[in-house]
Amino acid sequence: MAEQRRPRGFIGRRIYQLLHAPKPVFRAVFSNVSIAALLTIAYLLYDLQVERALRSGADLSGVFGGRDLRTEAAALLVLGTVIFGSLITYLIVPQPRANGNGTERSGWSAVLGFFASLPVAYIALVIESQFLKPLFAQL
Repeated sequence: MAEQRRPRGFIGRRIYQLLHAPKPVFRAVFSNVSIAALLTIAYLLYDLQVERALRSGADLSGVFGGRDLRTEAAALLVLGTVIFGSLITYLIVPQPRANGNGTERSGWSAVLGFFASLPVAYIALVIESQFLKPLFAQL
């Protein structure tokens, strides 16, 4: 007789869900992470440039924008991740048709990308400010 499998615990269920994520969710998160990574690298370069200019006492006129625009750059990172992540998710996550024949693009795909983009953008800012900036500021 087949042996009965014990039900998974809370952590076991979460690990299973992580390893077996639905394709639309994986695509939405992956597209947002890729956009956020590119924008975070650009933000990191600007942040380090401003930080070095401020530490050396140099004028910020040599910095892009001519002044400290790190707050605006962080807002652009979030906005860019939301817009481009939602757009890419809309393009790569088609929804099944109601009659079951094929797929079609739907606004719900963009909504999935929008909801995936918000935490990804803010996690990217935390990684930049808490890990990458201190690491590269020492170089």
